[in-house]
Amino acid sequence: QVQLVESGGGLVQAGGSLRLSCAASGRILGINSMGWYRQAPEKQRELVANIRGGGNTYYTDSVKGRFTISRDNAKNTVYLQMNSLKPEDTAVYYCNAVIIADLRTLNAWGQGTLVTVSS
Repeated sequence: QVQLVESGGGLVQAGGSLRLSCAASGRILGINSMGWYRQAPEKQRELVANIRGGGNTYYTDSVKGRFTISRDNAKNTVYLQMNSLKPEDTAVYYCNAVIIADLRTLNAWGQGTLVTVSS
C-alpha cells in the first residue's frame, strides 16, 4: 500500500508565501515523478508543477517565477514553495506521484490541502 500525506496549506494574504509538503510512504521501489495539481471551485483540476527523477521540472505559465518545486529523494518528499501568492491561486492542492511499487506502476494522489489567498 502506498500513501501520500500532504501538509502546509492554509490562509494567507495576497503577496504572502506558503510551503506545501508531500511525503510518500509504503512499499516503494522508486518514484518516477512527483508533482502538484490544484482545483479551484467550479474549475477543472490542473497541473501546477512537477519534477522528475532526474530533476527536470515543469511549471504552468501562471506560476512561473513565483512557485518552486523541489524534491528530497531520500525522504520520498516533494515540496512546493509558493511566493507572491494571488487570490487566483486559491484552490485545493493535490500531491501526485508516479510510484513503482512491487511490480506495478501506481498513480498515487494525496487527500488535498486547501490554500486560500485573501485580497
